[in-house]
Order: sequence, then structure tokens, then C-alpha cells
Amino acid sequence: MSINDDTPSHEPAGQNRRGFLRNAALAGAGAAAVGVGTSAFGGGSAFAADSATSGRTGTWRPDPTALQFTLAVMPDTQFLYWGSQDSVNRTPQEESFRYIIDSTGDATGDNIVFMAHLGDLTQDGDPTSFQQVDKAFALLDSHGAAYSVLAGNHDVTGDDSRGDTAYLRTMGPRRFKRARTFAGSDPTGYNTAHIFQAAGRSWLVLALDWRTTEQGFAWANDVIKAHPKTPVILTSHDIVGPTYDDNVFPYQSGDPENNAALSDYGQTVWDKLVNDNDQIFLTLNGHYWPSGRTTKKNAAGNDVHLHITNYQNRYFGGGGMIRLYHFDLARDTIDVETVNPWILAQKPESRNELAAEHARITGPVDTFSVAIDFEQRFSGFVPVPVRPARPAGKELVKGTLAYWRFDGQGAPGTSLAAGDTVRDLSGRGNDLTVVTVPGTAADALTWSDDHHPDQPGHASLKFAGGRNPVHGSYLTTGAKAPLNTQTFTSGYTIETFVMMPLDWDAANNGNASVLSRRGAAGSAGKHGKNTDPDEPLVQFAITNNGREVQFNHYPLNDTYPTTNWSHGLAELTWWHVAVVNDGRLTKLYVEGAPVVDNPNRVSAGLTSLGLPWLVGGHEYAGAVDVVFHGSVGDIRIVNRPLPMSEFLTSR
Repeated sequence: MSINDDTPSHEPAGQNRRGFLRNAALAGAGAAAVGVGTSAFGGGSAFAADSATSGRTGTWRPDPTALQFTLAVMPDTQFLYWGSQDSVNRTPQEESFRYIIDSTGDATGDNIVFMAHLGDLTQDGDPTSFQQVDKAFALLDSHGAAYSVLAGNHDVTGDDSRGDTAYLRTMGPRRFKRARTFAGSDPTGYNTAHIFQAAGRSWLVLALDWRTTEQGFAWANDVIKAHPKTPVILTSHDIVGPTYDDNVFPYQSGDPENNAALSDYGQTVWDKLVNDNDQIFLTLNGHYWPSGRTTKKNAAGNDVHLHITNYQNRYFGGGGMIRLYHFDLARDTIDVETVNPWILAQKPESRNELAAEHARITGPVDTFSVAIDFEQRFSGFVPVPVRPARPAGKELVKGTLAYWRFDGQGAPGTSLAAGDTVRDLSGRGNDLTVVTVPGTAADALTWSDDHHPDQPGHASLKFAGGRNPVHGSYLTTGAKAPLNTQTFTSGYTIETFVMMPLDWDAANNGNASVLSRRGAAGSAGKHGKNTDPDEPLVQFAITNNGREVQFNHYPLNDTYPTTNWSHGLAELTWWHVAVVNDGRLTKLYVEGAPVVDNPNRVSAGLTSLGLPWLVGGHEYAGAVDVVFHGSVGDIRIVNRPLPMSEFLTSR
């Protein structure tokens, strides 16, 4: 579905400001009647009783390296600037600008790194209106804040070949000549490029005129080509419009994730610029209301998120409302919220009913999250560097007693048979031998080239085991392996990499060990609380309780076990897990992060009956009762506590 640019907006007609706009075909997508005369300007605030200001402005100091940053977006503020009708109020917009300046860099702020205005700065395009817009934006300029602007249909007429206008004289390229984020403009001055720094990289914002000609699109394509590894956010006044109406209160949004479609002009923007430029991952526009969003696949098969945000039909013409796009590259998410700093600056008890309603807009089209795997999404133009495999010798830190890895030993997908061996690369003689449960399928244990991205060895073993009945293949150290008698009185570090498949089942695969030590607790004289005399002395397992990692062990200093528990681990994801004991306390780590259930009790060493260790096998009452189901990467056992800087994942 497309939005016809000649269709009036969804506003009901009537003898009021918006009724006038609709009848004049100015609301939504109509052409602006630009004033060219020298109308007398009354000045001052026409709505002083409704104005509020925090009266403070901090320092613009965004953090360009933090993985969390915010892009502020300000849509159509036109109803604040109608100079030819002596109706101007800068206060709401200026309060939003103060909020933007104050919300940068510090630990309690939003780290706003850039602000994009989406056009229709004024209602009439009159020079008197732009005089006041100039004064408002001077607040951003005086604090060095980074921003972009573009012309909407109420600011200009025609396309970007129109020549001189009050907009161009006020908000054109000359305004940005000292801005560090300004990257240039096309010859007309109506199309501009801006580059800001965030999350340790550059981000390009293209601010295009509301009607761009062929030369404008050619210029934009050239800018993108000149920055081939930079993600691009495209802003313009008209790209998508809503496919629903909000005349009914509460506002009806339909499907909040797909309630917008390309307008006729937006289709032109898509065809001439967006579709073939994979770097454009987000487009933002105003012009239409109500707000909405949709997602389209570009020529590369990747998602482009197309958003409309506009509140001019709300209380006080939107009151300078801003939408905050909170980028979180650690969580691969953009969290979006919509706030009105001008209303938030008012004392709650002084807000009228409409103001209170519009301090924050929390409906599903205005407060939402967008999941984006940034690394994957940008991989087409910024290939993800593959960390090369590292030689085993570099991972043999002081105190390494065993190091097993699975690269260079078998073709991916081929099976390991009973009696096959995996050498201990530490040179300590703790080689592993494959054991197969009778009746097990031939492909129950296979070589794989799948691996954790930070794993030294680029390979793994894929176990297809389970219980009821017990089936699968596992590995064991030899009867006389030196590791069997180790008690680790000075501490230890055990680490490995695991991944569970989608068919992992709690009943069939839960409580299976990645690594365990044979020997029943009761046989070692263990007793007391939480003791199961038939369980193994050491088990590093994935439990049936939500795929949590459990390290359950019987220390030398006590008769009952110490157990560390992690949070649940998602399937189809590689996880690095490590347990570290410093001679007194034992801590479990997942991806280098300590878990919450690390008991604060002394647990020195690991009890041994001199029996073998198992990889992928779990013993109960002297017999293997379940075989692991999932993939296992490198395994290393060290006889001392390692700092995280020496983990197998360290760079």
C-alpha cells in the first residue's frame, strides 16, 4: 500500500486551525503557502500561561565510546512558529533543546549524541518565523550540540532546485560551518550530511529536502559511496505515512510494528536511494500523523526500519516533543521512547490535564524496542573480523594440567568411534579415549568446525546423547592419567565452551555433565546437607532447571558439596563457562561475568578417589546414567586461579 501525496491528512475538518490547514490542503501532504512579505512580528510568547522552563542548561559532552547512546528526533514544530499570524512560542522547543544538552555523557544521562529535526520548522515559511527559529537553535549552537535540520513543505515550496529561501538563509549550510559533525551539502544547500561519533565508530546522517531532485539523489549516493563502512540514518520530511487513523481515542494503532507504508514520494526515495544502499538501516520522517513504522527488505535482503514520528496534532502542537532512540549495541536493541521536556519541566501539580497526558507518550507506536543485531546487519559493508585460531602453545599458561581441543583431527560431520583418542595438548599425558554406550547410533559423537568466536581452537565435538535409555558417546581419561589424582589444594581454573541445540530437552538431557570426575561421594566418605552419596565428586553440568550451568563439587575441607549455579543459557548460542577457585572460594563465570549464585563458603580443593575424568559423561551410583547433548569446545584445566585476563577468551 502507498500513501498518496495529494490525499489530505486524517484530521477532521472544522473551523479551527487544523480545519483551515486541511481545507487549504496544507495539513499532512499539501503544499505550503510560503509567505514572502514582511509581515509585522509581534514577538514574545503568546501562551505565557502555559509556558514552563527548567531555567538551566548543562554542558554538551557526549561519550563517543560508550556502547549505549541516544539519537534525539524532533518532528514538525510548525505550530510554534507562525510569524505571519503573530503566533510564536519558542519556549517548548528551547526546553527540549535544554533537555538534549543536559542528557549527554554523564552516568545518569541518556548520552544523547545527536539531534535530527524532521522538517516543518515553521507553519508559514515566513522570514519572521525563521528569525525566531534561529534564536531557538542558537541554544544548541552556543553549547556545541550536534544536530541536523531539513526543509518540510511548510518551510519551502517546490523541490530542492528552488533557490534562495528564508529557510536556506537561516538553516542552510552556513549555519554548520563550525560544527564538527557537518560533512557537507549538495550545491543547492538543501541536502546535507552529518557524521557523529558513537559506540567507537562513525554514523552518517543524511538530511534530505522534502522533495529531492535527481541531482540531490546523485549527491546522496556519492556521499554514501565516499563513506563505504559507515551506517547511514536517512532523514527526510516525507517517506512513509500511517495506514491507520487515530480519530478514535484511545488512539488505535492496528499492528504497531507494521502500520505505515511508503508514500508515493517515499517510493521514489526507496527506489533511488534506499533499496540499493545497504548502509541505510533506519529512515525517519515526519509530515504525516499519527506515528507509525514498518520494515522492508532492501536489495541485499536486509531489514530497513522506516519510522514516522509526528505530534503536531497533539496538545500544543506537540509542544516540542522529542523521540529518543536509545541505541544499545551491547544488547543489540534500540529502545524508543517519546517525551515532552517542556511539560516535564513543569511542576506536576501545575500541569493541566492535557499536559499531564502528554508528558510522556507511552502507546505501542511511541514507546517500543527494535531488535537489531548490529554486527550482523552491518556485516555487508563492515565484514565481521574473524578472530583467527590461536596455537595451542599460546594457551598453555603456567599450571596447565590438561588442554583438550578438537581442531585438525577429523573432518566436520564425521564420527568418532569407540577407542578413538583426543590428545592432551598440555603434554601431561591426560589423553582422552572415546567410549560408546551399547546400542548407540554411529553418529552420536562427531567432529564439527562450529565454535565460540573467541575460542582458540576453531572446532568442537557434537554430542548426541541422553537418557531413557542411556545413549551416546563420551570421552574418558586413562586409568593412570596424572589428572585423576589431582586435588588442587592451591586452587584451580576449569573452563570450556558449550552450546545447546534447539532439541535440547530437560527430561532427556538435563543434568548431563560437560565434565565430571568419577567416584561416588559416599565412597569418599561424604555426608551431610545436600549430599547425594551416589553422585560424582565433581560435575560441571547443564541442569534441567532452565539450562543453568551447575558446578557441584565435594571439597577437601568439608563432608558436603559446594554448588555454584548460573542463569539459564539460551540455545544455539556459544557460551564460555569457567569456574575459578582461589584455595578458599569458588566462583562460576559465564562469558566472563560472575554469576549471582556463588556461595560464600570455604571450599578448598577437589576430593579424588583416583578415578578418571569424563568429558560428556555423567556417572551415578557407579555407572554412566546420561550422556551430554550439545557441542563442547576447548577444555582447559589449570592448577591455580586465573584472572579473567588469562581466560581462553582473552585477547
